[in-house]
Amino acid sequence: MTAPFVEPKPSALMLLGRGKDAGSERGVDCPGGLPAPSDPDLVERAATAKAALGSRVFILGHHYQRDEVIQFADTTGDSFKLAREAAARPEAEYIVFCGVHFMAESADILTSDSQAVILPDMAAGCSMADMADIGQVEQAWEDLATAGITDRTVPVTYMNSTAAIKAFCGRNGGTVCTSSNAETALRWAFDQVGGLGGDGKVLFLPDQHLGRNTAVLTLGMTLDDCVVYDPKKPLGGNSPEALAAARMILWKGHCSVHARFRLENIERVRAEVPDARIIVHPECVHDVALAADEIASTEGIIKAVEASPSGSAWAIGTELNLVRRLADAHPDKRIHFLDDTVCFCATMNKIDLPHLVWALESLVSGDIVNRIVVDEDTTLWAKVALDKMLALPSEAASHD
Repeated sequence: MTAPFVEPKPSALMLLGRGKDAGSERGVDCPGGLPAPSDPDLVERAATAKAALGSRVFILGHHYQRDEVIQFADTTGDSFKLAREAAARPEAEYIVFCGVHFMAESADILTSDSQAVILPDMAAGCSMADMADIGQVEQAWEDLATAGITDRTVPVTYMNSTAAIKAFCGRNGGTVCTSSNAETALRWAFDQVGGLGGDGKVLFLPDQHLGRNTAVLTLGMTLDDCVVYDPKKPLGGNSPEALAAARMILWKGHCSVHARFRLENIERVRAEVPDARIIVHPECVHDVALAADEIASTEGIIKAVEASPSGSAWAIGTELNLVRRLADAHPDKRIHFLDDTVCFCATMNKIDLPHLVWALESLVSGDIVNRIVVDEDTTLWAKVALDKMLALPSEAASHD
């Protein structure tokens, strides 16, 4: 049953509407409703179970989680920050990750074998991560070999990918990146194959928009330097010559939430709130990134709003739960959601209070449910790729 539409609070002056948009790239149905709050009894049960577990449990909450879950998180952040926070808590027997599947995988890779990483709902996946299947990526690598370019191609995967894809990059001399260190990671990758001025290439997985925006807006490449690899087409829909000429080979993947934002959203905000500063996530499409005043990672968006003066106006192009939380936390600022349709990350919102209570109460009774375990070989090579990222010059390498 669809939850009733919830009017925004007066402090959150968001330009919210209702409607649906099933455009081919966006792929998200937005009926205009926000998740209904859980039964108050569940709040008490969650608090009781968490107290009973004490220091044995450490709960991680991603920024895109709903408030009812975030209130029980011991720490909040983006996916890689949370995985590192888990690794820094060796005394915790249980790591309950309120996020999505690939995030829990990263936590399992970076924590010890004695710790159990738990995902409250196994259905909490990531549509972007699911767009790059390991079999498809291995076929793409064979296609690049057919084109004679694997010896000068470095694979780089976004943190928002499966452990298998991270391991693929580790095996093939590549690395992992986050949205805030993508430029650093790409410069490192090109240095492995002759530098930006050479004929080396990067196979960028799985978000084409982060790869394109970084290459064009920070590395000085052109759109002509980029080709898109579609795993559903022979050679990704390219000729061998096109692959050989490209500098950035971008996987045909995207974030179903961030790819929703469009130029008309920006134009509407500029007309209705002319003093608003528009800030968007680099997973947005290229023309939106070009039109925005600022591009920033999740953590970067939070910091920008927090550092702005009282009375300032912002239109934010990222996940709705985070935008609403920022608006509630800063009632002295005018916070707008860039889209005019209520839309949140559906997979992230699968982690709700009923699932969290079930996971915690199961642990209290001695039953470890929904444990995420990455096999030994995948862990080895994924950690190789992650360690390469950690060794890169750090600007803000913990943000995605």
